[in-house]
Amino acid sequence: LHSQQYFWQITLRMNEDLKEMLESSKESLKLEAMKRVVGLIAKGKNASELFPAVVKNVANKNLELKKLVYVYLVRYAEEQQDLALLSISTFQRALKDPNQLIRASALRVLSSIRVPIIVPIMMLAIKEAASDLSPYVRKTAAHAIQKLYSLDADQKDHLIEVIEKLLKDKSTLVAGSVVMAFEEVCPDRIDLIHRNYRKLCNLLMDVEEWGQVVIISMLTRYARTQFISPWKEVGSSDEKAFYESDEEKRKSAEETKPYAMDPDHRLLLRSTKPLLQSRNTAVVMSVAQLYWHLAPKHEVNIITKSLVRLLRSHREVQYIVLQNIATMSIQRKGMFEPFMKSFYVRSTDATHIKTLKLEILTNLANEANISTVLREFQTYVKSQDKAFAAATIQAIGRCATNISEITDTCLNGLVLLLSNRDETVVAESVVVIRKLLQTQPSEHSDIIKHMAKLFDNITVPMARASILWLIGEYCEHVPKIAPDVLRKMAKTFHNEEDIVKLQTVSLAAKLYLTNSKQTKLLTQYILNLGKYDQNYDIRDRTRFIRQLIVPSERGGALSKYARRILLAPKPAPVLQSAFKDRDRFQLGTLSHTLNSKATGYLELSDWPPMAPDQSVRNVEVAEAVSRSTLAFDSDEGPKNGHSCEAGSRSGSGSGSSEESSSEASESDSESSSDSDSGTEQKKQSEAKPAQKVHVKPFLSCKLWCSVLAPSQVEEKPKKEVSLLDLDDFSPAAVTMTKSSILSPSVLSDLHGLSLAASSPAIQVCVSPVFVPVHTYELLHRMTGKGLAAQYHFSRQPCIYDDRMISVQLTFSNNGDHTLENIHISEKTSAGQNIHCFSPIECLEPEKSVTVSMGVDFNDSTQAASFQLCTKAEGFNVSIQPAVGELLLPVTMSEQDFSKEQGKLQGMNESSATIAMTPESITSQPLHRKVVNMANVGVVPSGQNNVHRFAAKLVSSGALVLVCVVQKDSGAQLTVNTEKTIIGSMLLRELQTVLSQGS
Repeated sequence: LHSQQYFWQITLRMNEDLKEMLESSKESLKLEAMKRVVGLIAKGKNASELFPAVVKNVANKNLELKKLVYVYLVRYAEEQQDLALLSISTFQRALKDPNQLIRASALRVLSSIRVPIIVPIMMLAIKEAASDLSPYVRKTAAHAIQKLYSLDADQKDHLIEVIEKLLKDKSTLVAGSVVMAFEEVCPDRIDLIHRNYRKLCNLLMDVEEWGQVVIISMLTRYARTQFISPWKEVGSSDEKAFYESDEEKRKSAEETKPYAMDPDHRLLLRSTKPLLQSRNTAVVMSVAQLYWHLAPKHEVNIITKSLVRLLRSHREVQYIVLQNIATMSIQRKGMFEPFMKSFYVRSTDATHIKTLKLEILTNLANEANISTVLREFQTYVKSQDKAFAAATIQAIGRCATNISEITDTCLNGLVLLLSNRDETVVAESVVVIRKLLQTQPSEHSDIIKHMAKLFDNITVPMARASILWLIGEYCEHVPKIAPDVLRKMAKTFHNEEDIVKLQTVSLAAKLYLTNSKQTKLLTQYILNLGKYDQNYDIRDRTRFIRQLIVPSERGGALSKYARRILLAPKPAPVLQSAFKDRDRFQLGTLSHTLNSKATGYLELSDWPPMAPDQSVRNVEVAEAVSRSTLAFDSDEGPKNGHSCEAGSRSGSGSGSSEESSSEASESDSESSSDSDSGTEQKKQSEAKPAQKVHVKPFLSCKLWCSVLAPSQVEEKPKKEVSLLDLDDFSPAAVTMTKSSILSPSVLSDLHGLSLAASSPAIQVCVSPVFVPVHTYELLHRMTGKGLAAQYHFSRQPCIYDDRMISVQLTFSNNGDHTLENIHISEKTSAGQNIHCFSPIECLEPEKSVTVSMGVDFNDSTQAASFQLCTKAEGFNVSIQPAVGELLLPVTMSEQDFSKEQGKLQGMNESSATIAMTPESITSQPLHRKVVNMANVGVVPSGQNNVHRFAAKLVSSGALVLVCVVQKDSGAQLTVNTEKTIIGSMLLRELQTVLSQGS
C-alpha cells in the first residue's frame, strides 16, 4: 500500500511539472513537455489528465510543437470530447494551413472526435481534403471516410461520391487508402471499380505494402464477378440427340469453344506476379491466394517457391502460411511435393507448427514417397512432445487408409507401439488400430488377440474403451478370448472410468447374444452393477440393454431385433484431413484461419457462367484530346475536318487504363487531384490564340501524323520536328483552333517557338540543357548472332506520346549475311507502354541503322523488357532507365521555385549533406555535373553558391525541384517532389555524382 501511494505521488508530481511546462511562455519548455507526454503515450501510460493543458497549445505557431499536440489529440479526442469540441474552430483553420502535414493532422484529429453533432463539419472537411493538392492530405481524407461512416452510416451516399472521386486519383499514396475505404463503406459497388480497374493494376507495384494487400483482396473478389472461370475444360464433341432444339445447339456450341482468357484477367495476373518477391509476407500471401482463386491450374505452381520461402520467417508467419499450404496440398499435391523436405519437423519448432507440418506431409504422401514419409514418422513418434507424438500416430493411420499397399505395414508398426512405456502413445495407437481394423476385421484377428493380451497393462480410459469395443464388435472372431475379457472387467467394473463402463455394458450385451452359455451370469452381474451406478448415463444404458436382450413379460417388442440393433455392420470411419473443407473460405483470411466465418468476411462469388461486358472497363478519352478537327479556310473545302488519333496507346492494356493529362485539364471536377502537367496544359491551351498552319488541302490527319514521324531506317541525322516543317507543303491556309491540338508534345513545341500569347510561370523546355553521349548495350553481337544493338536517351520530347521517353536504338550487322525484318514482337513489361519502331526490312553486313522508339516507364526505374526479333531469331532484351532520364526539364523564376518548394516540404522533401574533396570541386562545375546526370532545367539564381534545377516527371507530370547549396567543405543537397521514391533515388544518384572527382 505504501509503495502504491509513493508511485501515485510521483505520477501526480510529474503531471504537475508537465502542466507548468505546457503553460510556460517559453517555446522550448512546451516542446520538451510535449515530447515527454508523447513518450508516455508510447509507453502505454495514461496522460489524459494533461488534456486541458495540451489543448491550449493547439493554435501555437511552432510547427514541431503543433505536430506533437495533434498526435496527442488523436489519442484522447474521443475520451475528452467536450474539451476537444472547443478547439474545432482551430482545426478548421488548420485545414487551410500551407503545410500539408498540418492539414492532414487537423483532419485526422477532427475525424477522431466521435460526436454526431459535428458530422456536417467532418463531411465538408473530407470533401475539401479530397481535392487537396497534396496526396498525403488526400490519403488522410480516405482514412477519415471510414471513421465518419462508423459514426454516421446515413452519410453513405455522400461518402460514396468522395470515394468515387478518390478512386480516380493517380497518386500511389492514395490508392491503398481509398480502396480500404471502399471495402469498408460500399464493397458491393463493383461498378465504381470498372473504370479504375486497369489503373489500379498498373499502380499496384508502386503502392505501399499494406495498400497492396487491400487492393489485391478487392481485385480478387472483383475478378470472380467479371471474368469466366479459367478452370473449365474444353467441352466434349459428342453428338447430341437429333431432336435437340436450336437454342440448345447454340449453347452447346458455345460450351465447346476453347477458353480464351480476358486481357484484363491476364493484366491482373501479370501485375501481381512480381509482388511474389515482396519482403512483406502479407503481400506474398495475398498474391498467392489471388493466383489460387483466379489463375489457370497450370500457372498456380509459380506461387510455391514464394510460400516455401516464407517458412524461414517467424513462427507466427509460419503458422498462417502452413495453414494455407495445408489447404492447398489437399487438392494439388504436385505443387509442394518437390519441396517436401521443407516441411520436415525441426526440434526447435513449436507444437502447433509441428502439427501443421505433419498435416502437410500426410497430404503429400503417395506410393512413390511413402517410405520416406514413414521413416520420418518413426522419428516423430519418439518425440518428447506427447501431443505431437499422438498426432504422428493419427497421421500414420491416415496414410494407411489412403494407401492400401502399406496398410499391413502400418498396422504392424502400431501394434509394436502398444508396448511403449508412454501411455499417450499407447492410447492413440489403440484408437488408430481400431479404426484401421474396421476396414478389414476378418484378416486381423491376431491383432485383436494381441490387444486383448495387453489389456491389463493399458491404463488410459480411451484406449481400454477402444479395445473393449473391438472385442465386442468382432467377438465372433475371438470366441475364446472375449468371455475372459468380460470376466476381468466384471471384477474391476466399479473402479473403471465412465467411458470404460459403457463399453463394458455393450460388450456384455453382445456376448449375451452370441455366446449366452458362457456369459449369461456375467452379463446379469454387470447389468446389476450398472443399474445402481452413480452416473445416470450408465444407469439408462443398463436398463435399456436389459429390456432389449432380457425382455420382461409386459414388453419386449424390440427384443427380436436386438441382434440387428447391437451387431449391425458398421461402416468403417473415414480418416481425413482437418483442412478438407477449409477451402470454402478465401485463403489468407481470418475466417480461413479460424475455420469459421468472422465478422466482416466477404465471400468469394462463383464464376459467372457467361463473360460480362468487358467494355465497362474502357476509359473514354476526351474528344478534344483524342481527335483533332481541321477547319479549312477555303470556301469550297469541307467545313468539318478529319479526325486524328493523338498518341499511340490502344487496346485493353495499360494505355487505356490511365487518363491522359489533357483529359484531366478538361475536367474541372477533378482538377485538384490531377497532375501538374495537366493543369499546365490547360492554362497553355486557354492562353494560346488560334494559329494559321499551312498544309495541303484535304490532307488527312493520319497522313499529317506520319509526316511528322522521322525516318526510322535512313542513316541521316535526326532533325527536330515542329510545325514549322509543314511550310514545305502547299500554301493553302488552314486554321487550327483550340480544340484541334494534336498532342501535348506538339503543344510544348508551340510554346517553345514563342507562338503563344503568354507563357505560364512554369514552362517546359523545348530542348534539353545537356545531352549525354553515353550509350548502353542492348544486345551483344555474340548473343545476337551478328546483330548488335545499343541505345541511348536523346532527352528530346517524344513525338509518339507526351508520357513516353524517347530512346534511340542503333543496330549494327557484324555478321556476313543480311539481316531481315528486325522488329519487336512481344512486350512483357507490366504497367509499361512501349511504342515500337517500324520494322527494318533488311540490314546489310557492316552496316548500321538508327531508329527511335518511345517507352512509358510509368515513373519507375523498372526495366522495359521486350523481344527483339529478326526473320530467323528472337532475343529477349530490356532497357534500364536511369532515374535522371525520367525527367523533362522546365524553367521558372527564382521566386516561383521558392514558392513551389514551400508546397513540397515534409514527406515530399529529401536532403543530404555531401562531403566534397578539392578534386571533386575543381574537376567540373557543379551545375554541369547535375545536368549531365539528370535531365533538368537550370533555374536562375541570385547567389553564386546556390544552384537550382527544376524538372517534371515525364509520365505523371509531378514537379521535381533540386537545390544545391555549395559550402566550403561540401554542399547541402535538397530534392522536393510528390513522388517520394523518385526523390530518394535521385538524391542518392546526385550525392554520388557530386562527391566524385570526374
